[in-house]
Amino acid sequence: MALDEVKISKAIIENYTKKLLDALDVDVAIAGAGPAGICCAYYLAKAGKKIALFERKLSVGGGMWGGGIMFNEIVIQPEAKKLLDEFGVNTRLYEKGYYTADSIEAVSTLCSKTVKAGARIFNLVSAEDVMVRQKRVCGLVLNWTSVEMAKLHVDPITMRARFVIDATGHAAEVVRIVERKSGMKLNTKTGKIVGEGSMWAEVAESTTVDNSKEVCKGLYVTGMSANAVFGGPRMGPIFGGMLLSGKKVAKELIKRL
Repeated sequence: MALDEVKISKAIIENYTKKLLDALDVDVAIAGAGPAGICCAYYLAKAGKKIALFERKLSVGGGMWGGGIMFNEIVIQPEAKKLLDEFGVNTRLYEKGYYTADSIEAVSTLCSKTVKAGARIFNLVSAEDVMVRQKRVCGLVLNWTSVEMAKLHVDPITMRARFVIDATGHAAEVVRIVERKSGMKLNTKTGKIVGEGSMWAEVAESTTVDNSKEVCKGLYVTGMSANAVFGGPRMGPIFGGMLLSGKKVAKELIKRL
């Protein structure tokens, strides 16, 4: 069969446009497709909610791909092992209380299962602003990451969501936009972003989950964004708390939706 380059182009443009149009009004919009964001999207989509996940980079998975210092192994605790078991990711007992998994298998499996559950993932798209109505976050303002990187003066588009989740990691980019531009007080002890502390895995794994919650009306945080916003240490290459925090936010939003 002869291939027509123009038909190939049309197929890509038409079908991507359909996906993007459908993603402009959703139940939950998630900024950041790291392990917490992906896990959260999976459980929400599995529950039948309409989910759009936006990742500024070419690849999804955040820091999980690189394990620790580019050794592509990750460590998880027994509570998170149950979650990876549910996804079908192989884990190995290192010693009591410590399991390891291949980071490539973990990320690729999480991503595949999340897409198959019905979540839409858009890579190379950045959230440069938020939509706020009546002191409530109700959407994201999106642009191509390449526009952001090249510092081009190109206007963005806007999408609507009943809830927004900041899963952008250490930077907590969406919350920082809200703090800077909206005038809303955050649900933290200072009313502002508290900031991330130095590494302390034992404390960080629990605070990541505890801090995964609504930070202002309509906006939740999960993963390292949660510790950055509410004030908790980083945890390094142990990813159980990230996964569990995504599941926690999903469960709470399923009830609210």
